[in-house]
Amino acid sequence: MTAMLDDPLTCWLCHRPLGRRVQQHHPVPKAKKGRNTVPVHPICHKTIHANFTNAELARVGADRAVLLENDAIAKFVAWVKDKPPDFHAPTRSKA
Repeated sequence: MTAMLDDPLTCWLCHRPLGRRVQQHHPVPKAKKGRNTVPVHPICHKTIHANFTNAELARVGADRAVLLENDAIAKFVAWVKDKPPDFHAPTRSKA
């Protein structure tokens, strides 16, 4: 089941148009009983998981605004906003 979005053709995290490669992100991880998914770019998906543990994501839930309060996520979204839909680059973790 996919969570409702204003536009299912845009990435849940960065709101850019989706490209050929789309992944489904569980805002509440499956390991924490999450069922709903949202479409994201692979690079956005990697960035979320590089900056948040499953426990942190379970606490945040599907509240994208809380993720954007994280400095690393906010900086990433600002950086990626003008990139093409299928853009890919290595992702740094918070470690």
